[in-house]
Amino acid sequence: MSELLLPFQFPFMQNAFLIAALISVPTALLSCFLVLKGWALMGDAVSHAVLPGIVLAYVLGAPLLIGAFAAGMVCALATGYLSEHSRVKEDTVMGVVFSGMFGLGIVLYVSIETSAHLDHILFGNMLGVSSGELWTSGSIALAVSALLLIKWKDLLLHAFDPAQAQALGLPVFWLHYGLLTALSATIVATLSAVGLILAIGLLIAPGAIAFLLVREFRAMLWVSVLVCLGSSLAGVYASFFLDSAPAPTIILIQTALFIAAFLRKLSRTRAASRG
Repeated sequence: MSELLLPFQFPFMQNAFLIAALISVPTALLSCFLVLKGWALMGDAVSHAVLPGIVLAYVLGAPLLIGAFAAGMVCALATGYLSEHSRVKEDTVMGVVFSGMFGLGIVLYVSIETSAHLDHILFGNMLGVSSGELWTSGSIALAVSALLLIKWKDLLLHAFDPAQAQALGLPVFWLHYGLLTALSATIVATLSAVGLILAIGLLIAPGAIAFLLVREFRAMLWVSVLVCLGSSLAGVYASFFLDSAPAPTIILIQTALFIAAFLRKLSRTRAASRG
């Protein structure tokens, strides 16, 4: 029994458990809206696009999180503007914008001398988070979660039918860019824990799993949070004994859960068609 409780006795593991729990709620809630709106690529785009902002913030001596948030918003706004004022489809625009900004970030990174490890930026460093990063992630997580829970009905209608939402007098413009702001802020919150590359997993998998398991959106929100929280804590715990990085372990668990949910849905669909 003492061996099973061993991970909870180390301060760095306690911080890893804490930050995993903190970022689980906003990423899970946001993933539900991203799945419904078909914004998986948008989450990927913003997560990659923050790299040049991080590098420029380092050069200017500004907080890295501010640079990441600014770059994420520039990516989101540029994608929206280009898709609205050109004949190119939105997914194509997102592919061009995020790959371009990610390439710019790599070029800037290799052209300067920095003590920041690129691996930590790309894949996170959950076992090395500081108390300041915990406070930052916790504050962002609380603000984003509160926003999504307060406005979830308006955001749901906007996700399904923006024209209907506008006809009912909802502030469609603010809902659209408010969701993009929440996305950028959430990626900033996950930066120190899972990095840029793996953040998209937390932003898509929980909502996709919940979408396969339940039919009501309210239930989808709760199930996604439980799935993300459970898999995050289990991933951190398992990584201690597997001697693996916590973030990839979390993503692997969520991938396994998605496959299990898909197979469950498939078997029920076949059983219903036979009956």
